[in-house]
Amino acid sequence: MPLSEMTMTKRQFLAGVAATAIVAPLISAFPAFAQQAEMPQSDGDVDMAAVLKPGALPEMALGPEDAKVQIVEYMSMTCPHCAHFHNTTFDEIKKKYVDSGKVRFIIREFPFDPRAAAAFMLARCNPQKPEELGSALQYFPMVSMLFKQQETWAAAQDGRAALMQMAKMAGYTQQSFEACLTNQKLLDDVNSVRERGAKDFGVNSTPTFLINGKRYSGDMTVETMSALIDSFL
Repeated sequence: MPLSEMTMTKRQFLAGVAATAIVAPLISAFPAFAQQAEMPQSDGDVDMAAVLKPGALPEMALGPEDAKVQIVEYMSMTCPHCAHFHNTTFDEIKKKYVDSGKVRFIIREFPFDPRAAAAFMLARCNPQKPEELGSALQYFPMVSMLFKQQETWAAAQDGRAALMQMAKMAGYTQQSFEACLTNQKLLDDVNSVRERGAKDFGVNSTPTFLINGKRYSGDMTVETMSALIDSFL
């Protein structure tokens, strides 16, 4: 979709969070990779030095800054392929490469709808002090929980109520939940992260991975991503 259509006003955002989300059509045009250990084809080059420059929000990253392989994933919280990657592949890649210091893995927001933006905001906010942003130690577990429960909240008729139930499990109160989702600066910054990915790095689907100067689109199995990472080591 054109980038201009993706920018959300506060009114559109709040209305969209409550409305029923239509998850699958947003991303159905971007099929997952076949479930086999083959090397994926890059769909373009990117300037990795530019990619790794700070953006509007603090980086949500795991792994050492000087890791040999740098992975930046642009994803949407309502994307089923993103959920599949994080539910079936990410933890194994983290254990195998991130925890061993070979890979630095960064998540960046690329929401396709207001409900996805709201989920990212809740992952970013500090549940106890919603006026402050949390850390990667909080962000990654929240993202993991939301992806594991994606069908519960992403397609719920009342998205706001469904997200509130998810947020309570992460320590939010009704007050901190509302404060987070009415943080206009945070919404603007999430939009900015998405717009930068689209304009500067050619991201137009999710998940998209920028890895050591190459761009790859689509879900990956553990075997496929391992083969790709190994090719850079």
